[in-house]
Amino acid sequence: MKAIRRFTVRPVLPDTLRPLADLAHNLRWSWHEPTRALFASLAPASPTGADPVRVLGALEAPRLAALAADQEFLARLRAAAEDLDRYLHAPRWYQGRPGDAPAAVAYFSPEFGVAAALPQYSGGLGILAGDHLKSASDLGVPLIGVGLLYRHGYFRQSLGRDGWQQEQYPVLDPDELPVSLLREADGAPARITLALPGGRSLHAHLWIARVGRVPLLMLDSDVEENAPGERNVTDRLYGGGSEHRLLQEMLLGIGGVRAVRTYTRLTGHPAPEVFHTNEGHAGFLGLERVRELQGEGLDFDSALQTVRAGTVFTTHTPVPAGIDRFDRSLVARHLGEDGALPGVDLGRILALGDETPLGGEPGVFNMAAMGLRLAQRANGVSTLHGAVSRSMFAGLWPGFDADEVPITSITNGVHAPTWVAPEAARIGPDTSDRALWELRRTLRERLVADVRDRLRASWRQRGAADAELGWTETVLDPDVLTIGFARRVPSYKRLTLMLRDKDRLRSLLLHPERPVQLVVAGKAHPADDGGKRLVQELVRFADDPRVRHRIVFLPDYGMEMARGLYPGCDVWLNNPLRPLEACGTSGMKAALNGCLNLSVLDGWWDEWFEPDFGWAIPTADGAAAADEDRRDDLEAAALYELVERRVAPRFYDRGPDGVPGGWTAMVRRTLADLGPKVLADRMVREYVEKLYVPAAAARRALTPDRARDLAAWKARVREAWPAVAVDHVEIGDDLAEADAELGATPVVRVRVALGGLESGDVEVQAVTGRVDADDTLTATRTVTLKPAGGPDLEGRLPYAGTLELDRTGSFGCTVRVLPAHPLLAHPAELGLAALPEGTTGEGAGVLLR
Repeated sequence: MKAIRRFTVRPVLPDTLRPLADLAHNLRWSWHEPTRALFASLAPASPTGADPVRVLGALEAPRLAALAADQEFLARLRAAAEDLDRYLHAPRWYQGRPGDAPAAVAYFSPEFGVAAALPQYSGGLGILAGDHLKSASDLGVPLIGVGLLYRHGYFRQSLGRDGWQQEQYPVLDPDELPVSLLREADGAPARITLALPGGRSLHAHLWIARVGRVPLLMLDSDVEENAPGERNVTDRLYGGGSEHRLLQEMLLGIGGVRAVRTYTRLTGHPAPEVFHTNEGHAGFLGLERVRELQGEGLDFDSALQTVRAGTVFTTHTPVPAGIDRFDRSLVARHLGEDGALPGVDLGRILALGDETPLGGEPGVFNMAAMGLRLAQRANGVSTLHGAVSRSMFAGLWPGFDADEVPITSITNGVHAPTWVAPEAARIGPDTSDRALWELRRTLRERLVADVRDRLRASWRQRGAADAELGWTETVLDPDVLTIGFARRVPSYKRLTLMLRDKDRLRSLLLHPERPVQLVVAGKAHPADDGGKRLVQELVRFADDPRVRHRIVFLPDYGMEMARGLYPGCDVWLNNPLRPLEACGTSGMKAALNGCLNLSVLDGWWDEWFEPDFGWAIPTADGAAAADEDRRDDLEAAALYELVERRVAPRFYDRGPDGVPGGWTAMVRRTLADLGPKVLADRMVREYVEKLYVPAAAARRALTPDRARDLAAWKARVREAWPAVAVDHVEIGDDLAEADAELGATPVVRVRVALGGLESGDVEVQAVTGRVDADDTLTATRTVTLKPAGGPDLEGRLPYAGTLELDRTGSFGCTVRVLPAHPLLAHPAELGLAALPEGTTGEGAGVLLR
């Protein structure tokens, strides 16, 4: 029989035990080892020991009575509660900063990987968002997280007998999660409502997860007032068709802003001065804020300037295929007068999502294009990804070279207390080589035991009987070099590159003196049959009785598995197609545990690789890169060569004491020198200093009147710009010939037609740099030219300035005119530039900023 209704029976805690509820419902326990140990002691044999909410729900009255009388336990409980109270209220790094920091920042993301007990994530984007919240909490940054509560979360992965991925979607009951319902003063659930076409409405309740000091607001459409279709909007993460995804993103962006307003009204939390959009999924938040400001009396353009000033946009994708795109007519139907944003000009909304400057289709609404147009500050998530993003989105800034596109980079980081094994955290400069090596073996041995348990469980799910699983008792060896590979399974991450030459891989796994073992995990998207075929190919290889003791595939990769996988591996493998890995934080988590990286130079590894931290897998280029099969053959061969000739020999080269001194030296360098770089604390500090503080200052500067003035100035500049021209350029006598001497200081003189603009509306620049065979400038520098007199008979103004030729080699110079205003964050912000005739890019002035 099946239940017709589901409900949760909560235990009634005695007064002395009530702090347990507060500790269980603040997710700080997920990275605070003493609190985790406290809950583990409540039910040491419980399979839910990792989830305090479930632990409390399983305690029966006799056990509660015994705990209430246990003075030793009560002392531990009081200490844990007092520690949490200090953590929540004592000043931290942010409170010691100057007073220019924003009072609050709203951080929007479609997924958050905070803890396995709150399964609202699919992969790296969500884990990064969770680490961002946790480090913000540790640093005292007043962040408000905003996301959706998916009633089925992301899928649980299992394998069929043939190795084909299977998906299950367990129902998540919020009453069994570490969340609480936000209520109005009268006790009624707080509710957010979006208008939908045809007179329909989308309602959502607000659940709050406490991530240390940071509240995470999650909107839930599974409420009785909704029709069945609307009730299922928040059913699954990244599920459903195009309209379903659009409704999810409307609820996240538009509903998320309304959720923040409701939360601050009910709790007194400071209102956010900065809104941070983690990828384009939440981009509609900017449109909702435009609607709010129009309600306060601003016109669309003035509201747009205000919204842009206080918005930060982070892009995580290095490929156009990773961007959410919707049919324009679908967006128009849902955001027009009969939809969620009445009163906001629909034509202006659709123009914000126009992707034609990027070479896209006119009938498509591009969420990343909108996100960039609605944010004055944007960034990629590694230095290389920043460069890739500037190139990918350069069409939005016509007239500017890719390296001048105003997208910076802040390299991701990871939250050490979440991902570092407690034993690894205690390694210091005084730890001896022997003690370090013994610790590494202990972590490896723990991983081996966990792998065997998970592998047996997986085979039982695949239909195997216990009688045929005796071989799992000898899977892996705690004394063998262990390589880990775990991540999502899109094609560019190349899960099966290691299988390119199966015979060579077998020889590595079964080497008589220097064997290697592999632990592999990863989920393919449910709709990605190509990814599922990659999983199946790997599983079938790992099922081979000849090698199954040396290579395993573990299904259902998630946070709890990862916490044991990173510390237990000796080497972390990453072999994406360069440069398609935006950052790749799994290798960072491994490094913090003393695991060495073996990776293609992509993402963060391209930025911070040193030979003492691991090994760089060479990548094919030129003609070889154009042929996919040849490229993969070459890079797989390079991978095998590295493992066989450099990695394994270093691991097995033991001194008289049995310790591989060369290996432990690399582990020490990784922990001491690489470790501090990969921390999420470093990342969040950079967001605060480079993006949040400037965004807050820009937002404060835009009073309603100044916003109107800025909007009017931009309109005037755009209207006049077609008549702005560089009419005449002269470079001094020092450059009269083809060559010039090092140290020369030629004077540049130029006459500029301003088309009705004032000289204060523009900046005239000489741009110098090295030139290639096509006269393209690289490594450029700019010199601002100053007015040098009155207008000539044709109204052109003279400008002049001095160059400094302090570099030898091929050298070039050009002149350009840019809009200039003290409230612009970057000279390229408007996407307008006037250059000498013949060099002006097409499409200048199409930006809507």
